[in-house]
Amino acid sequence: MENWENTYKKWSSFKHLDESLKIELHNKKDNKAALEDAFYKELAFGTGGIRGLLGAGINRMNIYTVRKAVNGLANYLLANRVNVKDRGVVIAYDSRYMSPEFAIESAKVLGSYGIKTHLFESLRPTPLLSFAVRYLSTAAGIMITASHNPPEYNGFKVYNENGGQITPEEADKIIDTIKQTEDELTVPYLEKADLEEKGLLSWLGIELDNAYLSRLEQITKMSSEVQEQEKDLQIVFTPLHGTSYHLVTKGLEQLNFTNVSIVEEQAKPDPEFSTVQSPNPEEHQAFKMAMELGVNTNADILLGTDPDADRLGVAVKNKAGEYQVLTGNQLGSLLLDYILTHSDRKIYQNSRMIKTVVTTELGRAIADANQVETIDTLTGFKFIGDKINQFDSTGETFVFGFEESYGYLISSFVRDKDAVQSAMMATEMAYYWKQQGKTLFDALDVLYEKHGYYLEGMSSLTLKGKEGSDRIATIMNEIRTNPLKEIAGIKVEKIENYLSSERIIVADNTRETIDLPKENMMKFILEQDGWVCLRPSGTEPKLKCYYGVRGNSHHHSKQLLQSLKETMDQMLDEMVNQPR
Repeated sequence: MENWENTYKKWSSFKHLDESLKIELHNKKDNKAALEDAFYKELAFGTGGIRGLLGAGINRMNIYTVRKAVNGLANYLLANRVNVKDRGVVIAYDSRYMSPEFAIESAKVLGSYGIKTHLFESLRPTPLLSFAVRYLSTAAGIMITASHNPPEYNGFKVYNENGGQITPEEADKIIDTIKQTEDELTVPYLEKADLEEKGLLSWLGIELDNAYLSRLEQITKMSSEVQEQEKDLQIVFTPLHGTSYHLVTKGLEQLNFTNVSIVEEQAKPDPEFSTVQSPNPEEHQAFKMAMELGVNTNADILLGTDPDADRLGVAVKNKAGEYQVLTGNQLGSLLLDYILTHSDRKIYQNSRMIKTVVTTELGRAIADANQVETIDTLTGFKFIGDKINQFDSTGETFVFGFEESYGYLISSFVRDKDAVQSAMMATEMAYYWKQQGKTLFDALDVLYEKHGYYLEGMSSLTLKGKEGSDRIATIMNEIRTNPLKEIAGIKVEKIENYLSSERIIVADNTRETIDLPKENMMKFILEQDGWVCLRPSGTEPKLKCYYGVRGNSHHHSKQLLQSLKETMDQMLDEMVNQPR
């Protein structure tokens, strides 16, 4: 990599530089630390795309870094896909700063290669982008979003021709083509007027929404008679300033759920996400306004989607009569149970439920009880989507997929997590249980009593900078070299090393192959149905530690989970502080 100061000088002297970026660089000309951070490295293209702070520089999201990424994607598609120019690429964007601009810039670069772009005329959810790729049979899709990151971020996600997030193998090839673009400031592009004149840009609108809504209506497990009834379920919904308002409200209307109260302060798109600390339904503070409205309307269920509408959070009243947000593991388990107990038993032959290796084992227990096989994937919904794609040729049937981080998929007409589908199914599930005189927390108790008291948790160790990254690598290497034999006094039965794709049965030291892509992750399967998994974050300077237990009561499970957490926290703290 050339010296960052040379790259900065190249940008600052480029006479056609975007005016806003030129002003930003001028204002920072005396701030060496800020300039170095913006130019010392290129914004990394990860397994799904690029994501970063908005601003000037090669380590920032701006029209030039986007153009470079699209240039690499265009060359990859032309070399690896058929009829790319005619099939084209579909592009959607969310409510963030610069999202519409980045979408247009993407179309301008694709057009310079003669590749047609199908661009949504206004903001749309990520699952609709996934649907549109399949519906229009495009060669790829681009989603401009930074999901639930802070307002100063934006991102660029790539979807393959199946409508799923690109696989690691696809990402590696795209990265190689991106690297062949030497100068991000001189990437070829056509102007918008030229694209339209040449027929290289078409605008998408309500027709795609309606096609999605038509498929959405078909996922219901309610009979037509129940679907047509008026329903006494009180619903509160917040799109958290994002993209889901239209599809969620129309979807509920199709199912005749009419008692819907909207958190109006959060209904309109807002790139500042001004009413929440974080627009993430995993963060319970995001439900503060929804809970206040829920109290006023005596709501049965509160629904919250993140800005690009691929994650769903749900809150219902607990035994104390207060609204409580269900964890991703809890909601996923409830959805799976509802779907399997309200489906035609004939579909269960060759049926598959898919979850990640750090998602609750309650899902497996529910699937087993219904004669449905569970498939585990690595963390990230791209792996679930890729597995569904394989079913197209294997004859297996997808019935549900979920991960602990609030991502769920009910029907495979979308190939990524879908908060709109999930909101529909969660609502009708809440209605079903209300007819039985139960809340979703009551329904969860039914599952616990039947399958065991499963409980999960997660903690993380933050180690910033290159030194922190090296330390995380050292810790993972030490744990791989000297794997744990017991944790909190509980014996380890199996050790799963995903970097070597190997599972070790501790009792007799036999070894099995794990049929998953390689990843720097270790999982320890314990006696008493417990487990611990260590995994460096792919997006943050953190070492994450996931836990799962199965006790004979809520109290017992909490004790087990706390014991695992304290033991691992102490062990990792000692490893961080040991002399090097």
